Amino acid sequence: MSTHTKVALITGAGTGIGKASALALVREGYAVVLAGRRVELLKATAEEAGREAQTLIAPTDVSDPDAIRALFASTKETFGRLDVLFNNAGIGAPPVPLEELPYEQWKAVVDLNLTGAFVCTQEAFKIMKDQDPRGGRIINNGSISAHVPRPNSAPYTSTKHAMTGLTRSTSLDGRKYDIACGQIDIGNAATDMTAVMQRGVPQPNGSVAAEPTFDVEHVAQAVVYMANLPLDANVQFMTVMATKMPFIGRG
Repeated sequence: MSTHTKVALITGAGTGIGKASALALVREGYAVVLAGRRVELLKATAEEAGREAQTLIAPTDVSDPDAIRALFASTKETFGRLDVLFNNAGIGAPPVPLEELPYEQWKAVVDLNLTGAFVCTQEAFKIMKDQDPRGGRIINNGSISAHVPRPNSAPYTSTKHAMTGLTRSTSLDGRKYDIACGQIDIGNAATDMTAVMQRGVPQPNGSVAAEPTFDVEHVAQAVVYMANLPLDANVQFMTVMATKMPFIGRG
């Protein structure tokens, strides 16, 4: 078994699921690249990780392919390798009726959630297939929206369904390089983004209802479990959700 320090890169590492996962991987002994758009939040994550942690603060707009390429070049220059990529960054569009959504909003969500994840995956492949020991693992944040939509969420839901296709293609195309790829679908983890759920969110029948949430640390531990598997084993898909959220059944 290799004794090198494992290196993980997380997009959207300044808040929520990305931050919790970054801190959990640091506790596991990983060197962690913290990528995201807001440098002050990345710095806060690094500070919380502690002075002994090996972290690289990497301000990055994941909707910009050139910025992504610079991110991975910096990762390779700093740590020499990449063992885990967590494609976590994502945005939604305003919850307006589908027919009223501006094209620019659609494109912004697709560019970041889907195209950004694809370019990150490309760059990870380039590093992972040529390093020694060879290979690595890519984890994609699919979301419950990879299965079912919320009202007025066409851009986000479409990209998350597409993420499932990207996960499957990555898993297949990565085999020859010892690159494993899996997807974690998360439902109602308690973060700043989901705080509104406890106050009430629109339901398919037109009502507004509060929804249960659960501790984001459970997501972070699931990411750690996936990351720590040997490369001859893979969690292809995992769903981690609030037990009583309206997903199973008809609402």
